[in-house]
Amino acid sequence: MSPSMPSAQVGLNRKQSTCCPVTTGTDFDAAPRVAIRPTACLPYQAESVGAARRLVGAKLREWELDALVDDALLIVSELATNAVETGCQTRMVVAVRRPSDRTVRILVGDGSRAMPVRIQAGPYATSGRGLALVHRLTQGRWGVSLRPFGKVVHADLSTFDPASR
Repeated sequence: MSPSMPSAQVGLNRKQSTCCPVTTGTDFDAAPRVAIRPTACLPYQAESVGAARRLVGAKLREWELDALVDDALLIVSELATNAVETGCQTRMVVAVRRPSDRTVRILVGDGSRAMPVRIQAGPYATSGRGLALVHRLTQGRWGVSLRPFGKVVHADLSTFDPASR
């Protein structure tokens, strides 16, 4: 299985969004891996956010990185929710990787090429804070890679000192 999700709710211009199939065999990151690469291909449904959380949480616990679980679950929830909200009809891909022994990378790919935008939500806004949270939790180590049929949003967490935030 392989998952992928973009950030959509925050600042996406849905009129410019073009949803296309995501290729599930896409190599999300070129760095060498120190562990297996768990991935899930999920439908664009609200229930998929829970599945993405279970995937990431289980893998981090397997890697004995329990201190990162809470932050990672919040990050994948935000990214997966944004992917669901793109309105694409294909599947999103969610993945968690270890590009190095000091980094965990969470990836969500979707079929929309609309770029996520971090905005400053007003005090009464009911949405728009997700990417700001991702930015804070990752210390600004997140980004987007455009693909021929969509994009992949990635967020990196440090494994060596999660309390240094």
